[in-house]
Order: sequence, then structure tokens, then C-alpha cells
Amino acid sequence: MLVVTVEEELRALAPQVLGILIRRYGQFDACEDAVQEALLAAALQWPSEGVPANPRGWLITVAVRRLTDQFRSDDARRRREAAVAALEPEPSDAVPDRDDTLTLLFLCCHPALSAASQLALTLRAVGGLTTAEIAAAFFVPEATMAQRISRAKAKIKSAGARFAPPPPEERPARLEVVLHVLYLIFNEGYTASSGADLQRGDLTAEAIRLTREVHRLLPDDGEVAGLLALMLLTDARRPARTLPDGMLVPLADQDRAAWLRPMIDEGTALITRTLPLGPPGPYQLQAAIAAVHDEAARAGDTDWRQILALYQLLSRVAPNPMVTLNHAVALAMAKGPESGLRLLATLDGDDRMAGHHRLAAVRAHLLEMSGDLPGAREWYTLAAKRTTSLPEQRYLSSKAAALA
Repeated sequence: MLVVTVEEELRALAPQVLGILIRRYGQFDACEDAVQEALLAAALQWPSEGVPANPRGWLITVAVRRLTDQFRSDDARRRREAAVAALEPEPSDAVPDRDDTLTLLFLCCHPALSAASQLALTLRAVGGLTTAEIAAAFFVPEATMAQRISRAKAKIKSAGARFAPPPPEERPARLEVVLHVLYLIFNEGYTASSGADLQRGDLTAEAIRLTREVHRLLPDDGEVAGLLALMLLTDARRPARTLPDGMLVPLADQDRAAWLRPMIDEGTALITRTLPLGPPGPYQLQAAIAAVHDEAARAGDTDWRQILALYQLLSRVAPNPMVTLNHAVALAMAKGPESGLRLLATLDGDDRMAGHHRLAAVRAHLLEMSGDLPGAREWYTLAAKRTTSLPEQRYLSSKAAALA
């Protein structure tokens, strides 16, 4: 029997409660602060006093009371008397059983915001994380993250955004932004861009949870299912990605018996069910590639020709430098390192990748495959200097040292 912790229940309820308050009262900033206070009160009280019979109604009541107190203490009380009068908690049975999670995600991922602001606001408002937790995840001071979130709320307000689903003609593009933000959260958790730890399990778990919510609300959307499958198939390898001392273990050297089989089975079933339903999108194709990797019992059993065919299709559907980088690896594995190096050379003039440590690391790997050990050592050393992730730095430096 699955046991849901208080923290998990609060994470699930946070966007629902915030959505109800914003839809009823407006003022995203004030409502979000009130919900955070209600979540804090619940986190302190529920473990000792027990979870109330109607946890969502409890949170709404507490949040509305906090909102009322906030408005009553405002210097502009006269202008808000009407609003204060309306802020009486409704009976819990009067709260509509409507789930505003997706609408809230659309609001947090508003196109007026930068990607960094979208990500932070999503984790705060929809994920229920505190500002301190988000700041710690991205290695910035709490005050800096608080300012970023505050500016994001102000920008949404100045852009005239409404708490409502986007118009039908805008929905595909807006959903694409939502999925991209969830993908960024997952990627930052799976391979932290800086710091002493290779991965942040709290961020990957939150990205998967939020993507599950979107899939629950949009079960027939192929790209939503594809993104969820991609996260599951990728995160399943997490236990084998590092040694006890924190050293990175590349995919080919991982102990595949340590991979999380239930996640692989779920992800494979999702993508198998989704792919035949229509032209595949980029998340579906990436999930299919991840499934081919996960299906191989040993690294030597990997079907690189199938992976290469999927990357060729992905390069046409969603061309970008990172796809080309991975395409080059697949090409090298299927047809030899020289083929991969030729494709890799096309990225040298791309400003987005020219100074990226991953380009240097992949070139080093392919040079090592080709037998050019001095060249490989030079590029491994350069890659180690360019990365800000300590585990990646240690791994790349060790590869360079081994070729000395």
C-alpha cells in the first residue's frame, strides 16, 4: 500500500489551493504568499495533530485568513474594504472541485518571463518549494532568488496576464513552454550545472511529479507522455551514475542491475503506447532513444543503428546543437569515430556550443576512440577546465590523467 507523506500531500495540494485563491481574488503575489504561509502552518501542525479530514479545505481557510489579515493591515485599506469584506472563508463544501494546476503552470510560464524566472516561479507556486529551497537548488543567495520571484510576479501583472487558460490558438505554443520549463528543472536535477553533487534528486523528483500532473490533465497529448517517459527512463539510471565517493560513472560503465526497473517498465510502456498515435515530437523521440539504451542488458548490446536512425529523425524535427552533439556520438558508435568527428566539426562555428565543456568532452571521447590519445588528453583537460560541476571535473581530469 502506497503511503503518502505530509510533504507529498502538501506539494500536490499547493497548486490547487493557489489556483482557487487566484481565480477568486486575483492578486497573484498576495495569494501566493498566503498559500506559502498556509503550507508552512500545515507542515508544522499536521505531523503532530494529524491530517484534517478535508486537507484542501483546511489550507484554503488558513490561506484566506492570512490574505484577510494582510489586506487589513495594508496602508491602502480604504481602497480595499470591498475586497476585505469578500474575503470570508467559504464552507469547504462550497469550494469547486476544479483543478487549476495546468492554468497555474501556464501563468508561471508566461512568455513575458525569462526562462530562469519561469523555472523559479514554477517551483515556488506550483511545486510548493520555499524560496530558500529553490535558492539552494541553484546555488544563489536566498535574497537573490526572492527578488527574482518577486520581479516575475510583477512582470506577469504588468503584462496583463489573466488567470485563465490561454486561447485555443495560443495553447500549443504555451504548452510547449510549460514542457520546456519542466524539462529544464529535470535536467538541472539530473546533472547539476555546478556544485559538489552530480545530481539533485529533489529537483528530478519534482519535475517528474509535475509532469505526471500535466499528463493526468492531458492524457492524450503525445508530447506530454513523451516527456514523462523520457524523465522516467533517464532517472531510472540514477543509482548507477556515481560511485560511493561521488565519482561520475559514464553510461557504458554503469552497473545496469542497479537501474530502477519499475521506472524503465513504466517509461517504456508510455512511449510504446504513444509513438504509433501520430507524428512523433522531440520528447517522444528522445524517450524512444532512452528506451533503446535501457533495453540493452549490456553496453555492448546497445542497438546504435536504431539510435542513429532516431537521432537523424530528431535532427529534422527539432534541430539544435545538443541534438547534433548526441547525434555525433551515435554516428561514431554506429559507423566509426571519424564519421562522428566530422559531424562534430559543424558545431565549432556555433556560438552556443563553441565554448561548452560538453563539446570538448565529446571530441575527446571520439578522439580516444580513434586512437589519437594526445589529442584526446588535450580535449579532456580543456573540458575539465570549462565545467563548473565538480564531479564532471573530477571525471574529465581523471580521463586526461589516464592518457598521460
